[in-house]
Amino acid sequence: MIHQYKSNGYNIVLDVNSGAVHVVDDIVYDVIGMYENNDEAAIVEKLSSTYDEAEIKEVLEEIAELKDDGQLFTEDIYEPYIDGLKDRETVVKALCLHIAHDCNLACKYCFAEEGEYHGRRALMSFETGKKALDFLVKNSGKRVNLEVDFFGGEPLMNWDVVKQLVEYGRSLEKPYNKKFRFTLTTNGVLLNDEIMEYANKEMSNVVLSLDGRKEVNDEMRPFRNGKGSYDLIVPKFQKLAESRNQNNYYVRGTFTNQNIDFSEDVKHFADLGFKQMSIEPVVASESEKYAISEADLPRIMEEYDKLALEYIKRHKEGRGFNFFHFMIDLTQGPCVAKRLSGCGSGTEYLAVTPWGDLYPCHQFVGNEDFLLGNVDEGVVRDDIVAQFKNCNVYSKEKCKNCFAKFYCSGGCAANSYNFHGTINDAYDVGCEMQRKRVECSIMIKAALNDEE
Repeated sequence: MIHQYKSNGYNIVLDVNSGAVHVVDDIVYDVIGMYENNDEAAIVEKLSSTYDEAEIKEVLEEIAELKDDGQLFTEDIYEPYIDGLKDRETVVKALCLHIAHDCNLACKYCFAEEGEYHGRRALMSFETGKKALDFLVKNSGKRVNLEVDFFGGEPLMNWDVVKQLVEYGRSLEKPYNKKFRFTLTTNGVLLNDEIMEYANKEMSNVVLSLDGRKEVNDEMRPFRNGKGSYDLIVPKFQKLAESRNQNNYYVRGTFTNQNIDFSEDVKHFADLGFKQMSIEPVVASESEKYAISEADLPRIMEEYDKLALEYIKRHKEGRGFNFFHFMIDLTQGPCVAKRLSGCGSGTEYLAVTPWGDLYPCHQFVGNEDFLLGNVDEGVVRDDIVAQFKNCNVYSKEKCKNCFAKFYCSGGCAANSYNFHGTINDAYDVGCEMQRKRVECSIMIKAALNDEE
């Protein structure tokens, strides 16, 4: 499978199955576009009015060599392994601990309903969290590296328990030959120097929730009294980012149809001094006034193009930043299992509620159809686990012929379920944005390599 596109003056050819990327001139681009469906004579005849015949034949020879070398028109070597992937034994390697089903903000797009997750407000007890870590160790097999994300709601509303669980996790490392990687997601309202110091010691990564410019953030992320949160949290986030040497954190925003010009929000992050950032499209029912729809896509595509050019410009000026969706590794990429089946939700990655229930991920919490078990009994719904284990880019018709399938790994199962009632579909609007981000990412690589 070949994907061709033009971006920022570059002619880019992606060989999907091998991952090989080629930046080519016009004649090579045009010949590749005709190569599969035309013989040599037809290609020469159709292009001879534009290019020299001898040059066309030379290009055809070069393409044949690249094909023989496994860099163009390669076969799909992954699909034959899919049955083995389904049958593989999986271990739990990561938990999302819902340490607090409560929040001190009232974000308008919050899928967690201000931390309630379709249920009651609650804080996780140390005892429940302890059982969750025991469950993780017990079900992680021989895997050494384990990850625990303290999530909410707002985790800092239950900070003492967070610290107790970190201490308990550390106590398990040596006896069980495990290494815990703790992460924290926070809105920053309760952030202080003591918490920053502790986070810098124990948290491998910290996600800081901020939507961008003051007017954008305060419209969507207010306190319950309607007052905006920007002025309170931004100085704290700046201090934390500097204290972590601008590494191992993300400023993470959400854009809606109220700020389709989200590239300005990313630039605002950079102007505030942040180096690590992400801004995600909101995922919401079309009935919500802030929801992104298909009609918004042309403007969103323009914004990604604008952001890509700004990204290149700032890197060349020595004041670059990292944008999560532009960080594609074209040389190694994820392992085969991850390329085919994604984040591991429902199999390797689970969410734990404050009272110890287990769900496939944080976005399924509260949906009883996906209740897997609890930290006392463990996973008791093997049928649900099997559904997630069988969910991959080949089980989704929309993914089979998509050039981005090995970069997004089939997309988010929760988004698929929420829009189509099955985890084996795809959220169409999200897919369009994902494809655009992949194209921008590859173009950025080409542009920055020109400078080297």
